[in-house]
Amino acid sequence: MRYELQPRMRCKSVPVLEIMLRNAIFLPLLGSVTAFAFSDGCAADLMVEISDARGRSVPDAVVVATAIGVATPSASPAKAAVMDQVGKAFVPNVLVVRTGTAVVFPNSDTVAHQVYSFSQPKRFELPLYRGQAHPPVTFDQPGLIVLGCNIHDSMVGYIYVTDSPYFGTTDERGLWTMNGLPPGEYELTIWSPRLPRDTALAKQRVTVGDHARAVAELRLKETLRPAAGTSQDARIREY
Repeated sequence: MRYELQPRMRCKSVPVLEIMLRNAIFLPLLGSVTAFAFSDGCAADLMVEISDARGRSVPDAVVVATAIGVATPSASPAKAAVMDQVGKAFVPNVLVVRTGTAVVFPNSDTVAHQVYSFSQPKRFELPLYRGQAHPPVTFDQPGLIVLGCNIHDSMVGYIYVTDSPYFGTTDERGLWTMNGLPPGEYELTIWSPRLPRDTALAKQRVTVGDHARAVAELRLKETLRPAAGTSQDARIREY
Protein backbone atom coordinates (compact mmCIF):
# COMPACT_ATOMS: atom_id res chain seq x y z
CA MET A 1 0.00 0.00 0.00
CA ARG A 2 1.45 3.37 -0.99
CA TYR A 3 0.28 6.82 -0.03
CA GLU A 4 1.27 10.01 -1.78
CA LEU A 5 1.00 13.41 -0.16
CA GLN A 6 0.29 16.00 -2.81
CA PRO A 7 0.10 19.71 -1.97
CA ARG A 8 -2.79 21.51 -3.66
CA MET A 9 -3.59 25.20 -3.65
CA ARG A 10 -7.19 25.66 -2.59
CA CYS A 11 -9.24 27.93 -0.36
CA LYS A 12 -7.70 31.35 -1.08
CA SER A 13 -4.26 29.93 -1.91
CA VAL A 14 -3.91 28.08 1.39
CA PRO A 15 -2.10 24.72 0.90
CA VAL A 16 -4.31 21.69 1.32
CA LEU A 17 -2.87 18.20 1.73
CA GLU A 18 -4.52 15.31 -0.07
CA ILE A 19 -3.78 11.74 0.87
CA MET A 20 -4.43 9.56 -2.16
CA LEU A 21 -4.92 5.85 -1.76
CA ARG A 22 -3.26 4.06 -4.69
CA ASN A 23 -3.91 0.38 -4.17
CA ALA A 24 -5.84 -2.24 -6.12
CA ILE A 25 -8.82 -3.04 -3.94
CA PHE A 26 -12.03 -4.94 -4.10
CA LEU A 27 -12.27 -6.64 -0.73
CA PRO A 28 -14.25 -4.92 2.04
CA LEU A 29 -12.62 -2.40 4.34
CA LEU A 30 -9.08 -2.19 3.05
CA GLY A 31 -7.35 0.51 5.04
CA SER A 32 -8.56 4.08 5.42
CA VAL A 33 -7.94 7.49 3.94
CA THR A 34 -7.55 10.58 6.11
CA ALA A 35 -7.59 14.08 4.64
CA PHE A 36 -6.76 17.27 6.48
CA ALA A 37 -6.02 20.89 5.70
CA PHE A 38 -4.83 24.10 7.28
CA SER A 39 -7.63 26.41 6.29
CA ASP A 40 -11.01 27.73 7.33
CA GLY A 41 -11.94 28.82 3.82
CA CYS A 42 -13.69 25.83 2.23
CA ALA A 43 -16.04 22.93 2.99
CA ALA A 44 -14.91 19.34 3.25
CA ASP A 45 -15.41 17.23 0.16
CA LEU A 46 -14.74 13.73 -1.08
CA MET A 47 -13.73 12.59 -4.55
CA VAL A 48 -13.75 8.93 -5.60
CA GLU A 49 -12.11 7.66 -8.79
CA ILE A 50 -12.93 4.13 -9.96
CA SER A 51 -11.02 2.17 -12.58
CA ASP A 52 -10.96 -1.44 -13.75
CA ALA A 53 -8.14 -3.96 -13.57
CA ARG A 54 -6.54 -2.42 -16.67
CA GLY A 55 -6.73 1.11 -15.31
CA ARG A 56 -9.66 2.18 -17.48
CA SER A 57 -12.35 4.46 -16.08
CA VAL A 58 -15.58 2.86 -14.88
CA PRO A 59 -18.57 5.13 -15.61
CA ASP A 60 -22.06 4.64 -14.12
CA ALA A 61 -20.72 2.96 -10.99
CA VAL A 62 -22.76 3.50 -7.84
CA VAL A 63 -20.95 5.23 -4.96
CA VAL A 64 -22.58 5.52 -1.52
CA ALA A 65 -20.91 7.19 1.48
CA THR A 66 -22.39 6.11 4.84
CA ALA A 67 -21.40 7.92 8.02
CA ILE A 68 -19.98 5.58 10.69
CA GLY A 69 -21.12 6.01 14.27
CA VAL A 70 -23.59 8.75 13.35
CA ALA A 71 -27.35 8.42 13.07
CA THR A 72 -28.61 8.65 9.49
CA PRO A 73 -30.22 12.07 8.94
CA SER A 74 -33.96 11.90 8.45
CA ALA A 75 -35.05 12.19 4.86
CA SER A 76 -37.03 15.22 3.78
CA PRO A 77 -39.53 14.79 0.94
CA ALA A 78 -37.47 14.41 -2.21
CA LYS A 79 -38.35 15.51 -5.70
CA ALA A 80 -39.42 12.59 -7.86
CA ALA A 81 -36.59 11.01 -9.84
CA VAL A 82 -36.95 10.07 -13.50
CA MET A 83 -36.17 6.79 -15.26
CA ASP A 84 -36.94 7.45 -18.91
CA GLN A 85 -37.09 5.10 -21.90
CA VAL A 86 -35.33 6.34 -25.01
CA GLY A 87 -34.16 4.34 -28.02
CA LYS A 88 -35.39 1.09 -26.43
CA ALA A 89 -33.13 1.66 -23.44
CA PHE A 90 -33.55 2.86 -19.86
CA VAL A 91 -32.13 6.37 -19.38
CA PRO A 92 -30.18 6.62 -17.18
CA ASN A 93 -29.07 3.00 -17.20
CA VAL A 94 -28.24 3.28 -13.48
CA LEU A 95 -30.25 5.49 -11.12
CA VAL A 96 -29.47 5.97 -7.42
CA VAL A 97 -32.16 7.28 -5.05
CA ARG A 98 -32.66 7.58 -1.34
CA THR A 99 -35.15 5.30 0.40
CA GLY A 100 -38.67 6.69 0.10
CA THR A 101 -38.08 8.45 -3.23
CA ALA A 102 -40.75 8.28 -5.92
CA VAL A 103 -39.62 7.52 -9.47
CA VAL A 104 -41.57 8.32 -12.63
CA PHE A 105 -41.17 6.14 -15.72
CA PRO A 106 -42.03 8.22 -18.79
CA ASN A 107 -41.84 6.51 -22.18
CA SER A 108 -40.19 8.87 -24.64
CA ASP A 109 -40.04 6.22 -27.38
CA THR A 110 -42.43 5.95 -30.28
CA VAL A 111 -43.08 2.31 -29.35
CA ALA A 112 -44.90 1.01 -26.27
CA HIS A 113 -43.10 -0.48 -23.27
CA GLN A 114 -44.15 -2.61 -20.33
CA VAL A 115 -41.80 -1.98 -17.41
CA TYR A 116 -41.46 -4.49 -14.59
CA SER A 117 -39.18 -5.67 -11.79
CA PHE A 118 -39.05 -8.97 -9.91
CA SER A 119 -36.41 -7.70 -7.47
CA GLN A 120 -37.26 -8.27 -3.82
CA PRO A 121 -36.93 -4.65 -2.60
CA LYS A 122 -39.63 -3.54 -5.08
CA ARG A 123 -41.74 -5.82 -7.26
CA PHE A 124 -43.98 -3.93 -9.67
CA GLU A 125 -45.32 -3.83 -13.22
CA LEU A 126 -46.45 -0.95 -15.42
CA PRO A 127 -48.82 -2.30 -18.10
CA LEU A 128 -48.14 -1.55 -21.76
CA TYR A 129 -48.03 2.21 -22.33
CA ARG A 130 -46.72 5.20 -24.24
CA GLY A 131 -45.99 8.66 -22.85
CA GLN A 132 -46.49 9.05 -19.10
CA ALA A 133 -49.54 6.94 -18.33
CA HIS A 134 -48.65 5.69 -14.85
CA PRO A 135 -48.21 7.41 -11.46
CA PRO A 136 -44.77 7.44 -9.80
CA VAL A 137 -43.50 4.31 -8.07
CA THR A 138 -42.17 4.82 -4.54
CA PHE A 139 -39.07 2.84 -3.59
CA ASP A 140 -39.40 2.39 0.16
CA GLN A 141 -36.85 -0.37 0.80
CA PRO A 142 -33.06 -0.17 0.27
CA GLY A 143 -31.48 -2.52 -2.20
CA LEU A 144 -30.92 -3.14 -5.89
CA ILE A 145 -33.85 -3.21 -8.31
CA VAL A 146 -33.33 -4.63 -11.80
CA LEU A 147 -35.72 -3.29 -14.44
CA GLY A 148 -36.88 -4.97 -17.62
CA CYS A 149 -39.40 -4.58 -20.41
CA ASN A 150 -41.76 -7.43 -21.27
CA ILE A 151 -41.78 -6.32 -24.90
CA HIS A 152 -38.06 -5.70 -25.47
CA ASP A 153 -35.83 -8.26 -23.76
CA SER A 154 -32.65 -6.28 -24.44
CA MET A 155 -33.82 -3.45 -22.17
CA VAL A 156 -32.21 -3.64 -18.73
CA GLY A 157 -31.95 -0.85 -16.15
CA TYR A 158 -31.03 -0.55 -12.49
CA ILE A 159 -32.27 1.46 -9.52
CA TYR A 160 -30.05 1.39 -6.43
CA VAL A 161 -31.89 2.49 -3.28
CA THR A 162 -29.92 3.58 -0.21
CA ASP A 163 -30.66 4.95 3.25
CA SER A 164 -27.66 7.29 3.06
CA PRO A 165 -28.11 10.87 1.82
CA TYR A 166 -24.64 10.84 0.22
CA PHE A 167 -24.68 8.96 -3.09
CA GLY A 168 -24.31 9.20 -6.84
CA THR A 169 -22.80 7.58 -9.93
CA THR A 170 -19.42 8.07 -11.55
CA ASP A 171 -19.13 10.14 -14.71
CA GLU A 172 -17.44 9.15 -17.98
CA ARG A 173 -14.05 9.66 -16.30
CA GLY A 174 -14.97 7.30 -13.48
CA LEU A 175 -15.21 10.19 -11.00
CA TRP A 176 -17.77 10.97 -8.30
CA THR A 177 -17.54 14.02 -6.03
CA MET A 178 -19.54 14.96 -2.93
CA ASN A 179 -19.08 18.54 -1.78
CA GLY A 180 -19.84 19.90 1.68
CA LEU A 181 -19.58 16.52 3.39
CA PRO A 182 -19.73 16.74 7.22
CA PRO A 183 -16.34 15.78 8.70
CA GLY A 184 -16.08 12.27 10.07
CA GLU A 185 -15.52 8.65 9.10
CA TYR A 186 -17.44 7.11 6.21
CA GLU A 187 -17.80 3.72 4.61
CA LEU A 188 -17.83 3.82 0.82
CA THR A 189 -19.89 1.20 -0.99
CA ILE A 190 -19.21 0.63 -4.68
CA TRP A 191 -21.40 -1.30 -7.13
CA SER A 192 -21.55 -1.63 -10.90
CA PRO A 193 -23.85 -3.71 -13.12
CA ARG A 194 -20.71 -4.80 -14.97
CA LEU A 195 -19.36 -6.69 -11.95
CA PRO A 196 -19.79 -10.49 -11.89
CA ARG A 197 -23.03 -11.55 -10.25
CA ASP A 198 -21.58 -13.23 -7.15
CA THR A 199 -19.06 -10.50 -6.40
CA ALA A 200 -19.49 -8.83 -3.01
CA LEU A 201 -19.94 -5.08 -2.82
CA ALA A 202 -16.65 -3.21 -2.69
CA LYS A 203 -16.28 -1.29 0.55
CA GLN A 204 -13.69 1.21 1.73
CA ARG A 205 -13.39 3.43 4.79
CA VAL A 206 -12.39 7.04 4.44
CA THR A 207 -12.00 9.80 7.03
CA VAL A 208 -12.77 13.35 5.96
CA GLY A 209 -11.31 16.13 8.10
CA ASP A 210 -12.52 19.70 8.57
CA HIS A 211 -12.30 21.91 5.47
CA ALA A 212 -10.36 19.40 3.38
CA ARG A 213 -10.61 17.09 0.41
CA ALA A 214 -10.18 13.31 0.61
CA VAL A 215 -9.38 11.56 -2.66
CA ALA A 216 -9.74 7.78 -2.97
CA GLU A 217 -8.62 5.96 -6.10
CA LEU A 218 -10.23 2.52 -6.24
CA ARG A 219 -9.17 -0.08 -8.78
CA LEU A 220 -11.48 -3.08 -9.17
CA LYS A 221 -9.73 -6.43 -9.45
CA GLU A 222 -12.57 -8.26 -11.18
CA THR A 223 -12.96 -8.46 -14.95
CA LEU A 224 -15.96 -6.33 -15.87
CA ARG A 225 -18.75 -7.49 -18.15
CA PRO A 226 -19.90 -5.47 -21.19
CA ALA A 227 -22.09 -2.47 -20.46
CA ALA A 228 -25.73 -3.48 -20.09
CA GLY A 229 -26.89 -1.17 -22.85
CA THR A 230 -24.67 -2.89 -25.42
CA SER A 231 -25.00 -6.51 -24.35
CA GLN A 232 -27.65 -9.03 -25.32
CA ASP A 233 -26.38 -11.42 -22.65
CA ALA A 234 -29.30 -12.37 -20.42
CA ARG A 235 -26.91 -12.90 -17.51
CA ILE A 236 -26.73 -9.14 -17.09
CA ARG A 237 -30.18 -9.48 -15.44
CA GLU A 238 -29.09 -11.95 -12.82
CA TYR A 239 -28.81 -9.55 -9.84
